[in-house]
Amino acid sequence: MTLPPSSVLLPSHSPPSLRVLVVDDEPLARARLVTLLGDCRSGSTSAVLQASRSVEAMEMIVHESVQSPFDLVLLDIHMPGMSGLNLAQHLSRLPSPPAVVFVTAHAEHALQAFELDAVDYLTKPVRLERLQAALQKVQRLKTNQQAPQLDLAPDTPLHSLLIQDRGRTERVPLAEVLYFKAELKYLTVRTAHKSHILDGALNDLEEQYPQFLRIHRNALVARHALRALDRQYSREPAEEGETWVVRLNGLNEVLAVSRRQLAAVRVVLAGGV
Repeated sequence: MTLPPSSVLLPSHSPPSLRVLVVDDEPLARARLVTLLGDCRSGSTSAVLQASRSVEAMEMIVHESVQSPFDLVLLDIHMPGMSGLNLAQHLSRLPSPPAVVFVTAHAEHALQAFELDAVDYLTKPVRLERLQAALQKVQRLKTNQQAPQLDLAPDTPLHSLLIQDRGRTERVPLAEVLYFKAELKYLTVRTAHKSHILDGALNDLEEQYPQFLRIHRNALVARHALRALDRQYSREPAEEGETWVVRLNGLNEVLAVSRRQLAAVRVVLAGGV
């Protein structure tokens, strides 16, 4: 069966269920998260526990680490005593730390959160679809950790793309790819010296290759190639107003950035994930 480029073929196996610890000093905030977790896709969580302070959470995590370790901590930032950021620092020193997703009303801490290797950063009030997306990230992380690790050399096929062009097959190393862009029914694969055409779906590439960052619904860029984020103003009636573009090392052209991806681009340019 041939899938259109925009389709995503989901794996047949179910994603792992997660043991979750909700840490927030506000009872209503904890209750809302617990309710949202219950509304998430069936099987996303196997257990949900709560803590009202960072110290209490740390004790629970250390106590549970041997028998039934937590997979995820949903963590508020501003709490009495030890802050959520400080707790995350302590957790990072554990032999097998749980994944951390910050849940806070204060968006200004996003960069610091990602510097602590947070999986995601949710702002209150949390929307169900954003929480579900965060859970899926943690599930993918857990699946990858459980999968057998292969010792791959940089030039193995898994680090390259096979491009079919007019009866010719060419191997393009992923390290040379600067961006993927969806164009009608195909993808453009751009290196510093050449453009290639690839059949496939942008969503699949985003899943397979985390070294590429989504900047727009139609584009992924290599994180290492990001050089600058520029603001532009258009006088065209159809595009009047402020727009944003990124510049990449090795290219003169610019790529559009959607407003919803601005924060992620800024984090990467600032040296985050």
